[in-house]
Amino acid sequence: MIAGLGRNPGRPAHPNDIDRMRIERALRSRERYRYVSASITAVAGGYLIESPCCSRNIDIDGGIIDVALLHHNSASACWQVFRKDHKQCVWKLHSTHRRLAAVTDLLNADPERVFWQ
Repeated sequence: MIAGLGRNPGRPAHPNDIDRMRIERALRSRERYRYVSASITAVAGGYLIESPCCSRNIDIDGGIIDVALLHHNSASACWQVFRKDHKQCVWKLHSTHRRLAAVTDLLNADPERVFWQ
């Protein structure tokens, strides 16, 4: 690598605007609650996904709720996907993936309905 080019080794790879936009674009293809706009916010080591609660299952007033927390583990180069246990108000590890595309595929399908509630 040429000196002065490339990623700053002292700076974490995530969050970054490019991957935040990739997540945002990918989530437009989700199967659940496609009629609301999800919000992707950069947080330490990853991204927080929030959305209005259209089902009223979590928030009776339809307010903004946590959907998923994505954390990039730089040591293992894997993505940890957390789901929100809204009853206990805690994040729970759902799965680990090597590629961000696998994460967005999971969130888009959400076969267990644990993210888009």
